[in-house]
Amino acid sequence: MPQKVIIDTDPGVDDVLALLLALSASEEELQVLLISLTFGNIDVESCLLNLVSMFHVLELEQKWRLENGLPIGFGCLSAHKPIVAVGADRPLEEGGAIRGDYFRTFCPNSPCVAPHFTPEQTWKHMFATTPMLKEDEEHPPNFKPTNNPAHQEILRVLRENPVDSIIIIALGPLTNLALAAEEDPETFLRAKEVVVMGGNIGTPGNVTPLGEFNTLKPIPETLSCRLNLTMFPLDITRAHLLTQEAFTNAIAPLLNYPSPSPLAQWTEIFVNATIAHIKEIFAGEKIEDIGLSLHDPLCVYYVLTQKHGGWEALEDRDVRIETRGQWTRGMCIVDSRGKRVEPDVARPVLLGDEGVWLHCGFGNRVRQMVKGPDKEGTVGEMLKRIYGTEGD
Repeated sequence: MPQKVIIDTDPGVDDVLALLLALSASEEELQVLLISLTFGNIDVESCLLNLVSMFHVLELEQKWRLENGLPIGFGCLSAHKPIVAVGADRPLEEGGAIRGDYFRTFCPNSPCVAPHFTPEQTWKHMFATTPMLKEDEEHPPNFKPTNNPAHQEILRVLRENPVDSIIIIALGPLTNLALAAEEDPETFLRAKEVVVMGGNIGTPGNVTPLGEFNTLKPIPETLSCRLNLTMFPLDITRAHLLTQEAFTNAIAPLLNYPSPSPLAQWTEIFVNATIAHIKEIFAGEKIEDIGLSLHDPLCVYYVLTQKHGGWEALEDRDVRIETRGQWTRGMCIVDSRGKRVEPDVARPVLLGDEGVWLHCGFGNRVRQMVKGPDKEGTVGEMLKRIYGTEGD
């Protein structure tokens, strides 16, 4: 049976690569039930345009592969059309929005524009708050739009499937998940695992010196059982680099056909632009390896391969998020002093920290992923899955 997943995301460059990795899985490996969108790198409407464009390109890509006698791939997508839902367009707290607009998939008024890979604007009405789809209107060929808010769709999927059968992969700010957990915490706990790309433990932040972009204030909500939370902080994700050489080697065979691969052409535009921008940021610094860190794809790769081993984690880490500090807002703080209170399994776990440290008794219990399979081999396997070619 395939593993059923919900992907909550803010695409974004590496988010798009993560989605491509998930949808390129075989139908025996994965079933993407829902893609829920949140603001993040960019506003949520731009995230939606990027996602719809990705589905448009995948439709062109599968036709191209069929015409050229290549394996069509993307068995996960062919077997099951995911639902797409639009979610949060702002943080829970006012004044907390920070955007990374330089990681747009499309860059208006710049060389990044790819109009031939951008669908017509007629798709926007499909996601309107008031349903506007006509009964005889044809739906998109490879996804299902919904008018329902993303957090309610997350709860619906969890409610309609058996307990411990759905993994949530959270690749952006956690607002949709927070809204779902606040509205119906017991349904939210039906998730088998929540895999979060976010936080930084022993490495600098990427928005402030100590804070990571996706980290938000947890909800102080008492729950009846443990949330199975696996954290992929920058400590592990930063090291998985997509270099210019590896990317070029992966897509080169697909660009050499008389009619080039739509997927290779499309991703070449924004991946090359992003790597070039990263090189500008670090110009003059002595850094051996410069590339695009595959933060979000690593979470998807973990879900695809965790049964095969090679992953190492620190269990039951007591991780809290600083929410009030002037210079430390968003900082992950880990209690490394050891257990001071023996766990009482009958006692509810409080997800949050309001007041003194020991307010939570024995604290949060987070699984921090610290090591995965060989880095170069992992990146190469990701590229092979997405493009059907060997990556170095």
